[in-house]
Amino acid sequence: MRIIRTILTVIGAVTTLAAAVVVAAVIFFSMRTPPVPEKTVLTLDLDRDVPELASAGLTPWDGLGKRQPGLWEIVAAIERAAGDDRVVGLVARVGNPGMGLARAQELRDAVRAFHRSGKPAYAFAESFGDFGPGNAAYYLAAAFEKIYLQPSGDVGLTGLLAESFFLKGTLEKLDVQYRVSQREEYKGIKERFTDSGFTAAQREALSRILESLTEQLTAGIAEERGLSGDEVRELMQQAPFPAREALEAKLVDGLLYRDEVHEMVRETLGADVSFLSLSGYRHRLEPKDGEPATVALIHGLGTVHGGSSSRRAFTGRRSMGSDSIARAFRRAADDDEIKAIIFRIDSAGGSYVAADVIRREVSRARRRGKPVIVSMGDVAGSGGYFVAAPANRIVAQPATLTGSIGVAGGKVVVRGLSDKLGVSWDHMAVNSNATFWSAAQDYDPGQQSRLEGLLDAVYDDFVSKVAEGRNLPRERVSAAAKGRVWTGADAREQGLVDELGGYAATLAAVREIAGIAPDAALRLRPFPRPKSTLRLLAEQLTNEEDGQIGMPAADLLDGALERFGPLAAWARSTSLAGRRGLLEMALPVRFR
Repeated sequence: MRIIRTILTVIGAVTTLAAAVVVAAVIFFSMRTPPVPEKTVLTLDLDRDVPELASAGLTPWDGLGKRQPGLWEIVAAIERAAGDDRVVGLVARVGNPGMGLARAQELRDAVRAFHRSGKPAYAFAESFGDFGPGNAAYYLAAAFEKIYLQPSGDVGLTGLLAESFFLKGTLEKLDVQYRVSQREEYKGIKERFTDSGFTAAQREALSRILESLTEQLTAGIAEERGLSGDEVRELMQQAPFPAREALEAKLVDGLLYRDEVHEMVRETLGADVSFLSLSGYRHRLEPKDGEPATVALIHGLGTVHGGSSSRRAFTGRRSMGSDSIARAFRRAADDDEIKAIIFRIDSAGGSYVAADVIRREVSRARRRGKPVIVSMGDVAGSGGYFVAAPANRIVAQPATLTGSIGVAGGKVVVRGLSDKLGVSWDHMAVNSNATFWSAAQDYDPGQQSRLEGLLDAVYDDFVSKVAEGRNLPRERVSAAAKGRVWTGADAREQGLVDELGGYAATLAAVREIAGIAPDAALRLRPFPRPKSTLRLLAEQLTNEEDGQIGMPAADLLDGALERFGPLAAWARSTSLAGRRGLLEMALPVRFR
């Protein structure tokens, strides 16, 4: 242990020295940053996933130390460029962004505002889907004034699909029992392991979600491409389209390679235009005139759990730790400079107990005079919705998946599988109830009754606190609950969401509720403060709470599991055995 601590001390010293060098280099080069050229055309790469939160690469293969801007940073830069006389156009590479429709809507709103300012916006894609679904990618591209496709590409506008695997047959063959109960019929956790297909309730909910999302998809494409909704739906029936057929169907405006698109821009806007990446543009921007009002920005991303928030080095997946988020709210509430708090959520839930800690801090911040405005990303369901309930206002995109007011809990019993494998179990306990969470022992009738009572209590508490936070009659919340997931558009009709929109709508709500002038500048200050790449790397190697060496191998396994849905679900289902409290998830269905 002493040797390990010595090694860690050396690593810390090297890290500190390296950080000092990096800071000095940043200061040196920032002093030499050139201005934004006249007649600038911004370039933007949207061909990969755009993260909710800015991130730096933690491995050589994702660009060690390379900073990738977050969604709202990109949106804010496009908004700034729309009013910048030096910027005359925008060219974005779009094709396989790997994002949900809600994040695509955030970017669509920004792009549409940009070309409504009188500036052209061009989209280029090598392929929309590349022999796969290209729905979200094409939906995003449709917001641009012109769409250009590589001559060898295709348009995979095949329509939306909801699919899920079911493990009933597998568990029967393995002699494994999935002893999980849920509240209520729409929750959909248990059925994945106990049924062979969707239940009637799940089909009802999923059918409405698909129809709502398809309405948004077709309306957005039809409006921008000069087509009717029926024509877009018919095209979905015929897709995928090779490039030449996509051009004939008026889905694209031309067949060009990337360099030809840039040449076309020069011919259109002038040979003297300068191409500048959006990231480069952000770094060259001068501060706006006047003293901006400061607003706290807190991100709640990923699975809700107790302890500290985290980001996996090898998968990039983030989690929402109740200690970290609660601390961020307390510090923002204590800061006299903060006028309001934006809580940006992209989470399908997790531990109910941890979510309740965060929910309470949202309420406490409001009581201390700090308005809280929630902005929802692709998903804000179950615990991800619970933490939002007490906010002054909830803003969601029409395609956000939210609600799922319900709970599931129980355990996996593997005794039968153990017997088949020749694994024996034995145990000692003072009382028989000690086996309540044991994977080797099934529930006895008394334990099963107690589990049902526990779930009833949690569900009742969930519904009551949502009703209180939303200032709605309990009966109305109960009708919208039952574990059902809604799109943002439908959630607004149910009273679960106040307003539809993204970045611009959220900032407008902040100004209104906090009493800030509509034209006043705002400065968004992240809470907690973003960590440097070196700091994140150090945390991957060390568990700061106990001083032990971390386990990057577990992170690699986590990434591998993501590629095998049934295996991932099986591995994660064991957390239902009470080690992290009651697990609640928004929607165990994949949309694409």
